[in-house]
Amino acid sequence: MIIIHAHLQVKMDQEQTFLEEAKTLLAATRAEKGNISYDLMKSTDQDYHYTMIELWEDVEATKVHNTSEHFTAFIQKAPSFMAAPMDLKVFDGELVQA
Repeated sequence: MIIIHAHLQVKMDQEQTFLEEAKTLLAATRAEKGNISYDLMKSTDQDYHYTMIELWEDVEATKVHNTSEHFTAFIQKAPSFMAAPMDLKVFDGELVQA
């Protein structure tokens, strides 16, 4: 399983635009083959900071996602609402039964 944390710092005056674009991205990505979950979390410590938490079946699924129409459209629009470059962390994990 591939786990991705994409940390996003949004411009204060572009937060609503970001959220509208993210809503479209979330819906389309969740329907992708190989996606386990795709969630956007808002920081309670940092203003206008969000983290996209992604779970994928494998690396191939992430490659397909990264070339999808909805993801590339989001990336093209991102400079207009991002205050800093995205901080991306990628992990290789497995489900642990507690």
